[in-house]
Amino acid sequence: MTVTDKKISTLTLEQKCALLSGADTFCTWALPGHGIPSLWLSDGPSGVRKQEGASDHLGINPSAPSTCFPTAVTLAGSWDPDLLEEVGRAMGQEAAAQDVDVLLAPGLNIKRSPLCGRNFEYYSEDPILAGKLAAGMIRGIQKGGAAACPKHFAVNNQETRRMVSDSTLDERTLREIYLTGFEIAVEEGKPRSLMTSYNLINGTYANENTHLLQDILRGEWGFTGTVVSDWGGSNDHALGVKNGSTLEMPAPGGDAVRELMEAVRTGKITEQDIDARVGELLTLVEDARRIRQNKPSADPEAHHRLARRAAAEGMVLLKNEGILPLDPAATVAVIGDFAAVPRYQGAGSSAVNASRVDTVTGLLEESGICAVGYAPGFARNGNPDPARQAEAVALAQTADVVLLFLGLDELRESEGMDRTDMCLAPNQVDLLSAVAEVNPNTVVVLSAGAPVETPWLPHCKALLYAALGGQAGAGAVLDLLTGKACPGGHLAETWPLRYQDTPAAGTFAGPGRIVPYRESVYVGYRYYQTVGVPVAFPFGYGLSYTTFAWRDFRADSTKVTLTVENTGSFDGAELVQIYLGKPDAKVFGPRRQLKAFRKVFLKAGESATLTIPLDRRAFRYWNVETDRWAVEGGDYQICAGTSAADIRFRAAVTLPGSGDPLPYTGLALPHYETGDIVHVTNREFERLLGHPIPQEKTVIDRNMTLGEIGHSRSPLAWLINRVHTALLRRSLQAGTPDLNLLFNYNMPLRAVAKMTNGMVSMGMIDALVMELKGFWIIGLVRLVAEFVLNGLRNRALEQRLNAPAKEETP
Repeated sequence: MTVTDKKISTLTLEQKCALLSGADTFCTWALPGHGIPSLWLSDGPSGVRKQEGASDHLGINPSAPSTCFPTAVTLAGSWDPDLLEEVGRAMGQEAAAQDVDVLLAPGLNIKRSPLCGRNFEYYSEDPILAGKLAAGMIRGIQKGGAAACPKHFAVNNQETRRMVSDSTLDERTLREIYLTGFEIAVEEGKPRSLMTSYNLINGTYANENTHLLQDILRGEWGFTGTVVSDWGGSNDHALGVKNGSTLEMPAPGGDAVRELMEAVRTGKITEQDIDARVGELLTLVEDARRIRQNKPSADPEAHHRLARRAAAEGMVLLKNEGILPLDPAATVAVIGDFAAVPRYQGAGSSAVNASRVDTVTGLLEESGICAVGYAPGFARNGNPDPARQAEAVALAQTADVVLLFLGLDELRESEGMDRTDMCLAPNQVDLLSAVAEVNPNTVVVLSAGAPVETPWLPHCKALLYAALGGQAGAGAVLDLLTGKACPGGHLAETWPLRYQDTPAAGTFAGPGRIVPYRESVYVGYRYYQTVGVPVAFPFGYGLSYTTFAWRDFRADSTKVTLTVENTGSFDGAELVQIYLGKPDAKVFGPRRQLKAFRKVFLKAGESATLTIPLDRRAFRYWNVETDRWAVEGGDYQICAGTSAADIRFRAAVTLPGSGDPLPYTGLALPHYETGDIVHVTNREFERLLGHPIPQEKTVIDRNMTLGEIGHSRSPLAWLINRVHTALLRRSLQAGTPDLNLLFNYNMPLRAVAKMTNGMVSMGMIDALVMELKGFWIIGLVRLVAEFVLNGLRNRALEQRLNAPAKEETP
């Protein structure tokens, strides 16, 4: 019997059940009489957000100061897993220094659409890149002293109705696009915990999905750690425990304990299921205990310097007509509100209380730039302001060069809501046009967590995508503009010309709960490159101040070798991207797919020979006929390039196949065979799925959202819905979105019982459902009765949980 087994044997069933849910917003239950401390979990994709005082999950209440590192979208531009490991280690150190045991990071969901409001927290549209970067971040966090918790597992790609949306997709798309990144993160990063997503996947909630958690995560990938629900993301706690979910967060109170005990009594689950999950949790607790005994220290100044370097390495130079780096003798006008009030992170649960925040205007003197002045130029909320624009235009006429700082404001990108378009605010575009007319030497620095349409690109001579650079991002921008740092970032996602060109434009964040992934494997560049759709900037694109020459390219089925030389006058980094395609493929798929990459830093005149391995994932596809990974035999083309569109070398290799039967024989899938997924019919999508497309339906039950209760039969609910909707609309129009209102609007009723520290029980929710169905008096009476009983039960539970330990079972 292991030490953990002995510990479990001393616990009552009730105590074990209690351990499998949170005690409050960020802490698990402690059982002091059994030597089991609580765990502290904290948000942190871009820094530690340990809350002080009243806790919440949306970043509204204050948190302890921490380093705000560049967001995931910025770090992804580095294409450097080693850099992310370094950043992760610093984050882990800060977490451990604040007694945070589990850092809820990194986020690695696929960027299916550029409109996802949370894309700034995610890495890429490509699973190989996302997985490799996430693995580096995970290794760093855990070396720093906290457990990493990659999220959100899985197929979580929109904020609209995020807690009840049903991601409907075929198994091949699930495996190749939406799970491969997590597979790499788990196998190469070895995280001690993992967070499930809010949504359903093919009709089953992720947190209780047997196929996802048992078959794949724990079975195929061998994950033995703690699985944590997203905050309020548990639908059926007992089924979650049975199917591999360890910990229900945040704070469902004693109701969750009673639910599990009743499930054991009725045979819905077994006590062995409970013990398995408790064993996973106690392993995490013991890891945390060891780390706390040797708590690492954190160096805020060193971490600020690291944040600046990381931001510089992730920012991407998208256009440069010879104006950058700036001439030291040039006079410069600094224009744009973002220069003085930087947009350096996203809104929501990832928001960090930065230990300090640099600004461009505050660092101008030390940068060496000869600035003639600063003008805000535009109103941040998008309203026209002729006076500000006139002031900016006048300033632009007095300088040799204009640095114009544009971007998306806080309202446009936030957890809880998706963007409605890909456009910059019209007042910013108007300002650019007016400034460029009087001074064509205009450089745009763009702050945004996702792509924007760029019809205004001809009006500037350079465009630096600063993304969301964290607290030191302003210094990174100035380092790049002045040439103290050489741009080496590359896009981790395609920038389309128009939103209408994106493959998921017709199905992303639609009016209902069913989200059909009709585009299948044609996500991002896989679609644009296959069909030949023009884009503004391709996946993997990025400019430099120096030049590189490639030579001696060789490739076989296991590796690629080539020599890279820095032929320019700047020290800088080059990124080699390896793509694979099969021109005569019988199994439909993209024209080319990223399979490996390597970034190398070279001094001017220096060269290096690189050997880039191709791992077991390079040639595989998911065969839906045999339900396993397979290889189609024949000729393949291995390509090396600087982006998905700029291929420098090609080599042909021949592979034997795995002998699996072709998976789509006899199916009519003409648009999938060509990649023209815009014209996929319902019938064709159903053939791909292997079953009919689920139908939308509104059901009055625990999973009706607060935004949907207006469709119920309760006058009280109608009133609540109208007031809620009016308040939300007012906050959006004012430019200050209320995150609580946003979150609650899309929150199902059962989540109220999961997130109120035990004040609301599921029995109370069921009484409310009766009210919504029109049983007003019965529902109200039951609601009051359940409220009283819930309070009595919770007080009794707290007393029993601290009962003395029973003797260990020999």
